Amino acid sequence: MLLIKRYLRQGSAAECVMCADARAVGPDCAGHRYAVLPGGHVEDGESAEVAAVRELAEETGLRGVVERLVWTGRHNGRSAFYFLMGGVSGVPILSGDEAAENGPENSYELMWAGVERFDELGLHPADIRPVLAELVGSVT
Repeated sequence: MLLIKRYLRQGSAAECVMCADARAVGPDCAGHRYAVLPGGHVEDGESAEVAAVRELAEETGLRGVVERLVWTGRHNGRSAFYFLMGGVSGVPILSGDEAAENGPENSYELMWAGVERFDELGLHPADIRPVLAELVGSVT
């Protein structure tokens, strides 16, 4: 799967979603290494499906179509929809806001990873890991 490997350090633990998820206390955000699937916010007037296609293109330069909904859950305190994409074409390259914001305290790296690396990479949210493992098992 195509993931975005992340490193994020916020100015304080109070403004860091990852610190909040880990129930970290204290004023400083120690920084977090984790991975996410490409994605983002649904804009006004947009469906989750349309947002998924748009975000894939914006973050990775890839084009695709939604084949089906895989899972719904929570990501950083908001509703999240995860789709299986099909007909994907192009060459993955970090682009959009992620490329513009990429730096030492907030880094983004596109990478291919198999299910066996999800725990090691800290794929977030963790609830998606078994869903994707089952999906890969049914696709192969």
